[in-house]
Amino acid sequence: MTVDPSAQPPSAATDAACDSGQQNLVEAPFPVVGVAASAGGLEAFTQLLNHLPTDTGMAFVLIQHLAPDHESLLSEILSRATPLAVHEVQNGMLVEPNQVYVIPPNTKMILSEGVLQLSPREKVFGKYMPGDAFFTSLAADRGHKAIAVVLSGGDGDGSLGLKAIKAAGGVTFAQCEDTAQFDSMPHTAVATGKVDFVLPPARIAEELATLSRNPLLVNPLSVSVPSAAPETEDALSTIFALLKAATGVDFSRYKPNTVHRRIQRRMLLYKLEQLDDYATYLQEHPAEVKALYEEMLIHVTSFFRDPEAFEQLKERVF
Repeated sequence: MTVDPSAQPPSAATDAACDSGQQNLVEAPFPVVGVAASAGGLEAFTQLLNHLPTDTGMAFVLIQHLAPDHESLLSEILSRATPLAVHEVQNGMLVEPNQVYVIPPNTKMILSEGVLQLSPREKVFGKYMPGDAFFTSLAADRGHKAIAVVLSGGDGDGSLGLKAIKAAGGVTFAQCEDTAQFDSMPHTAVATGKVDFVLPPARIAEELATLSRNPLLVNPLSVSVPSAAPETEDALSTIFALLKAATGVDFSRYKPNTVHRRIQRRMLLYKLEQLDDYATYLQEHPAEVKALYEEMLIHVTSFFRDPEAFEQLKERVF
C-alpha cells in the first residue's frame, strides 16, 4: 500500500513559520539513498536491489545491524542480487552514483562532504542506532537530495533520522509492515508522521527510479519563482488563497525562499513539474492544503517546551 503524502498528523503546537536556518541549503551533485534495516534486512535489501535500475544516478548506502565480532558477508551476498557494484565501506571512501555501499561490522558511519567516515559504534540511550546517525549526517550533506528508507527490523532505529531528512526537504520511505519479517523499525518510522511513502521493497525501488527522473530532484533546487511568468504568479496566488481560506494564515508575506522550497517538495512527491498543476491538485484535494500548511511550519522550537529534554540536559550534560 501507499501512504498518501497528505495524510500527516497535525502539529500539537503551531510555531511561527519562518526560515531560521533549519532548512538545508546544500546543493548536492546527486541524491544519496540511505537504507536502514536490522532483523530481516537481508531479504528486504535483496528485494530492493533486485528491482533497482542501474542508471538512477543515485548512490545507495545500506546500514545493517551486524554482529560486531564476525566478518560480514553482506556485500558479497548482495552483489549477487544486482548488477550494481557493491562495496563494503572503508573509511574515507567517496560515494559515487550508481554504486552500493555497505556498512562494515562494529562501526558507526556518517556522510560528510560526499565521503563516508567510519568510527567505533556507540550506544545512544543504551542502544546502537547506526541508522539514525547516518540519516542525520545524510540530511546535512545532501539537503533536498537526501532520501531515507527504513526496512525490516526489530527496533526503532532510523525514526529520529527520518525527521532530519524531512526537515532538509528530502524524501522518506518505510517498508509496509505486512511485508516486513520484523515490523518494529518500519512501524516506529511511520508513527513519526514523517514518512512519505509506505511500500514493499520492490515498489520502493520503482518509486526511487521514478524520482531519479524528476527534474525537481535531479536539477538544482530553485528557490525563486520567476516574476516574468504570469501563469506562475497566478498559480502561486491561488495556492496562497487556498491556504488562507483553509487555515486563516496568509503565507504570501512569509519568506519566499522557504515557501517555494516547501511547495517544491510537495510537488516532487506527486510527480508534478508545473506550479499550476500543483495549484489544481490543491483545489481538488483539500487534505493536501492542510498537509502543505503543516509542511510550511517549523516545529523545532517545540524542544524548548519539552521538560524531559531539559531534565536530560540537567542530568547528562550539566
